[in-house]
Amino acid sequence: MAKTFACAAFCCLLMIAQAIAGNAQQPGSSETGVAPPLKIGSGDLIEITMFENPDLSGRFRVDERGDITIPLIGSLHVAGVTAGEAAAMIERRFVDAQILQPEESHATVFIAEYASQGISVMGEVKLPGVYPALGVRTLNDVITAAGGVTVTAASKAIITRKSDPNNQVTVDYVPESLKPVIPSIQVFPGDTVNIPRAGIVYVVGNVNRPGGYILDGRNALTVEEAMALAGNSGRAAAIKRAQLVRTLEDGRKEAITIPVNLIYKNRAPDVAMKDGDILYVPTSTGLLITEQAITSILQLGTQIAVYRTGTVQ
Repeated sequence: MAKTFACAAFCCLLMIAQAIAGNAQQPGSSETGVAPPLKIGSGDLIEITMFENPDLSGRFRVDERGDITIPLIGSLHVAGVTAGEAAAMIERRFVDAQILQPEESHATVFIAEYASQGISVMGEVKLPGVYPALGVRTLNDVITAAGGVTVTAASKAIITRKSDPNNQVTVDYVPESLKPVIPSIQVFPGDTVNIPRAGIVYVVGNVNRPGGYILDGRNALTVEEAMALAGNSGRAAAIKRAQLVRTLEDGRKEAITIPVNLIYKNRAPDVAMKDGDILYVPTSTGLLITEQAITSILQLGTQIAVYRTGTVQ
């Protein structure tokens, strides 16, 4: 009797444990680390291996209808199925056509080239393109594969899911800050990752911290704010005749004299700088240079630091 009770109790505990394990394995969020099975698509190159009959093996390109043509068994629609499912279909076709016996029809399918299952990485990355989606791939994986972000990248990534293209996912992505923000979000075959461009303005000349300043999360930066980020003017700076160079819509350059000294005294309106603007602060003994010369400072390969406005100290 005691043994029977103990056996029943053990079976009960085993059933409970299996139920808990089953619940734990239910599909959850995309962060579970389980790669979705890749499905064959048009344009993919698949490799079929028939172990007992190697002469029936070969490579086949999936046509625009999603079909492949295999010698002896003809056309087979494989788009939308996994490699394992395609292998089972091939085995069944050889047996149904009485070409092979069931014990001789063992097949494997390997997707040698993906034409439609890659992950597109575009925008402000160093090597934009389409990258393989084999295995579990996180957002950081594919951006790293694309060479990382450029200096003018915004601090966010926009993910367009192939399965839900109308609902984009936007996440913070700041890998190179003092406190990196690198979400562990997973990306899937057919997804598109876009790193948008943040605007940038330049403060050069006689300032303490010349460089480019990213307009991350903001559309404009005023002259006074830009001067503060640049550590204000240097010794003997002629801030009363600073020059703001702006590129117009038709490509022409426009130079505006900015009396920064009057802005500091609230005797002149502050001016909003826009993406691409250059603020040049001359020295009091220097000649006033043209807007073309100012622009050339940034075009002749001059090494200039780029700062994110939220991280300047």
